Amino acid sequence: MHIRVVDLETTGFEPPAAVCEIGWSDLVREDAGWRVLNPLSSLVNPGHPIPPETSAVHHIVDADVAGAEAWDDFAHTILDPRRHDRGDEPPIAFAAHNAKFEQQWCAALTGGTPWICTYRCALRVWPDAPNHQNNTLRYWLKLPADRRRAEPTHRAGPDAYVTAYLLKALLNSASVEQLIHWSAEPALLARCTFGKHRNTLWRDVPSDYLRWAAGQQMDEDVAHTVRHELKRREQR
Repeated sequence: MHIRVVDLETTGFEPPAAVCEIGWSDLVREDAGWRVLNPLSSLVNPGHPIPPETSAVHHIVDADVAGAEAWDDFAHTILDPRRHDRGDEPPIAFAAHNAKFEQQWCAALTGGTPWICTYRCALRVWPDAPNHQNNTLRYWLKLPADRRRAEPTHRAGPDAYVTAYLLKALLNSASVEQLIHWSAEPALLARCTFGKHRNTLWRDVPSDYLRWAAGQQMDEDVAHTVRHELKRREQR
């Protein structure tokens, strides 16, 4: 069995912004455990100019993608589980760090195949991490990713490769099914993101502040985290 880890570089944060690079790295289950395969990547012609502010992140410019294929012409060969390249076995899941972002462009092609969000799962497994960015976790966990394949950052192939190693580490703590379940829920944030307790671990935030926060209009991740923490304390 295998899980296909994907990463996108794009011209913006959400459609109608378009993909300008896709990277993928498969995590394959073998007798000795999970093995990360070398990453692959392909530039994509987004069909419109790449804004300078996004080029400043991934350093992909119009000249790089001028001769590349369009997303609709080839993305299905990487993402459609009916068009797999590992014998007769489609991926059991797709994965990405902050999968909500990649799913904006990929979900229509991956059909009913479940997704694992390594960001949401890392929040559950390692709440004490300095932060939960991909490469912070890479160095904090001392993941054994080959530096030549893991860099440069903010390019689709290297980032997918690092995420695959992160997913492998997560699978030492939870099953595929558990990771899929956590990924389908709102993020369980590690630290308070506002107010006088900003950057405090939620487990250390006073209960009266949690009860106050529970009555406010918050985004779904904060609201979910507050409810979860209050319930945890009630059950102690």
